[in-house]
Amino acid sequence: MNTPFRKDDTATELQSERWVGKAAEGTIVAQFHIRYRRFLDPDGQLLPHPPALATDPETLRALYKGMVLARTFDLKAIALQRTGELRTYPSCQGQEAIAVGLASAMEEDDVLLPTYREQGAQIWRGVSLTELMLYWAGDERGSDFAVPRKDFPVSVPIASHTIQAAGVATAMKLRHEKRVAVCTIGDGATSEGDFYEAVNLAGVWKLPLVFVVSNNQWAISMPREAQTAAQTIAQKALAGGFSGEQVDGNDVIAVRVAVQEAIDKARAGGGPTLIEALTYRLSDHTTADDATRYRVAEEVSKQWANDPIARLRTYLGNQGWWTKTDEEALTRDNKARLETALAAFLAMPPQKATDMFDYLFADLPRALEAQRKSYEDAGND
Repeated sequence: MNTPFRKDDTATELQSERWVGKAAEGTIVAQFHIRYRRFLDPDGQLLPHPPALATDPETLRALYKGMVLARTFDLKAIALQRTGELRTYPSCQGQEAIAVGLASAMEEDDVLLPTYREQGAQIWRGVSLTELMLYWAGDERGSDFAVPRKDFPVSVPIASHTIQAAGVATAMKLRHEKRVAVCTIGDGATSEGDFYEAVNLAGVWKLPLVFVVSNNQWAISMPREAQTAAQTIAQKALAGGFSGEQVDGNDVIAVRVAVQEAIDKARAGGGPTLIEALTYRLSDHTTADDATRYRVAEEVSKQWANDPIARLRTYLGNQGWWTKTDEEALTRDNKARLETALAAFLAMPPQKATDMFDYLFADLPRALEAQRKSYEDAGND
């Protein structure tokens, strides 16, 4: 395979020595460890040796507001799906700290390649609530973001966008841009072949790419222990020749700090990182799923003790940085934002049927030209 980047000479020499048998039998040729990070425990108590972010009330208040807005939207979206306004919808409940934490670490010119449970990240990046409603209603205009123009649309196929992320990061490197691609996936996606190909490319080409794995313990109905025997998902980065680490995905401080460090490293030319954020899927996989068929209610109930929003709210309150008045004002503001977004969504005129011809190909094939003309000749709008 031809690569646009030079291989590391030291690594090549070591490999050559082992290949010709210079290493003594029994020599340990590789060792690794996986770091785990948590700064805020489930009771909202700060652990020893916290980062500077833990003493930054303005940033923490912003992160809290972002997580609450994500959950508020999530609950409204589920209600809209139940009344037929939206189509199948995947709840992000319980995973807000991951989405908001990673998005808040990104620069405006970076590129997010999200899977389908990162509503909090998209909102933080500037995707409007109306655009999200459009997308989950099956209207592709919801992917035509007005603000983060270079962010990718939601990827529903599992892990296929990891290859696209490697491509985006390759373009950034070839253009000598100080930009980073951030690709989010679930734990189940790390068992797909596309993921391993992307990891291999990211490592060998030292790409400015950060993989954030939301390990919510369930790949639809398959538990994490049934779909990979790896002790951690973070260690899967090691096969690609770069570092991986675990964080408490319900601790937004830990997520933000870990992703920030990974992005800074990538931007400086240090290559990729994989971050495994440990959390739990509190909801059904989607509104088309019934999780009670494969997991017990007691298990889910226990996980509410790790709620990332309650955790940060407790910490802010204990520090005197968040009050009941603040919470009430935030609730009113979010309600107003949702009502405005919903009104715009419901007032949106439907797409034209000809859009399926006009926005699929740069040059429409002749067969489809004939179909389009036939449709119009029949007097359709």
